[in-house]
Amino acid sequence: MRPSPTCWLPSLYRLSLGLVLLGWPLQADESGTRTALRVDPKRLRERIDRMAQIGGSTQGVTRLAFTEADLRGRAYVTRLMQEAGLEVRVDEAGNLSGLLQGGSPALAPIVLGSHTDTVPRAGVYDGVLGVMAAIECVQVLGENGIRTRHPLEVLVFANEEGGLTGSRALSGRLNSQALEESSRSGMSIREGIAALGGNAERISRVIRRPGEVKAYLELHIEQGGSLESEGTDIGIVEGFVGIRWWDVTVRGSANHAGTTPMHARRDALLAAARLVIAVNRAATSLPGRQVATVGRISAEPGAPNVIPGRVTLSLELRDLAKPKLDQVFREIRRQARLIGQETKTEIEFTEIDIGVEPTLTDPKLQEVIRQAAEALDLSYARMPSGAAHDAQNMAHVAPSALIFVPSVGGISHSPEEYTRPRDVANGANLLLQTLIRLDRQDSP
Repeated sequence: MRPSPTCWLPSLYRLSLGLVLLGWPLQADESGTRTALRVDPKRLRERIDRMAQIGGSTQGVTRLAFTEADLRGRAYVTRLMQEAGLEVRVDEAGNLSGLLQGGSPALAPIVLGSHTDTVPRAGVYDGVLGVMAAIECVQVLGENGIRTRHPLEVLVFANEEGGLTGSRALSGRLNSQALEESSRSGMSIREGIAALGGNAERISRVIRRPGEVKAYLELHIEQGGSLESEGTDIGIVEGFVGIRWWDVTVRGSANHAGTTPMHARRDALLAAARLVIAVNRAATSLPGRQVATVGRISAEPGAPNVIPGRVTLSLELRDLAKPKLDQVFREIRRQARLIGQETKTEIEFTEIDIGVEPTLTDPKLQEVIRQAAEALDLSYARMPSGAAHDAQNMAHVAPSALIFVPSVGGISHSPEEYTRPRDVANGANLLLQTLIRLDRQDSP
């Protein structure tokens, strides 16, 4: 009797598994062994929930970098890394690193990561999703006996919320002045790094040179409402917006509010109010995703019976393209001149150099993510990141990519932050399949 073809499947799987353990690459599209892999959504959710208990309260989660809660969170992550088979260490910048050797150790590692520190009274998912999903990917591969050709590294970056300290150090963009700045913990950055087990005196040792990392992948919640409102599963981030700041001063003339006729006034606050509207008009009159914000305003002398003679306000512009930032600012300045003429005031812009230039993610990695999303039947949209992430610094080291999953209501940095379990699993599965495809890209 001729055996059924299906009876060969167990032996074929064992043979494939043996070849993998010897470092031989599997042809995933032929065997299906890798393309069928999925994360364990229940385990992933339980770990995210467990992390939320560390520093958690009825007012949200608070794991400020360098504090005792931060250390406890990192200790929990260390245990998970070790369970997944990763060799764990703390580098000189305080980053937590877990390494798994690949079948070809001479190849540069594929790095996955994010952060576990939070802002005060934060939500559950920001940063933590990327860390837990990265560990889950490594664990799923190990449980299925699959060894990647490239080494795999999971990074938990130090003090992300306080200035991207860990990733700035890896990219060689953390200067000595930044080490002396204060953190929310009350310690300086230098002291905080020491509290994590790092050594700022030798921080230059952590710098990764071009070619030392195959690619960097990060999964993160969107922290905005675009994906949810459009019913889209995945955001493929095209880049990180540049940010430009100005201090704006409006000068008029302080005078008595009861005795100065309306036509004779040089009201600095009236001019400032018109400028705020002009800022919004300039940003919305052009196609694109650029944003413009006036977030701070102060009038002097600040008495109810005195016409304001001087007003100071802030101006912030964000966009993925520097020419668009220039274009929006030119329009704001043009309208400011008209407002000044009509209100008999002077409006002055003083730019503050904060050094945040637009940074693009790698187009080839974007394409790998797109292909993996389509294979998983996930809808996707290309979009910019309006917030800073560690991938922004890692893009200066290696090809880097950032994957977004929806945030319900667009809420983040809040106890109300929530990402549905389905979206958590979708993002983690996409990270896993992107990793697998990337590992096979340059296979012989």
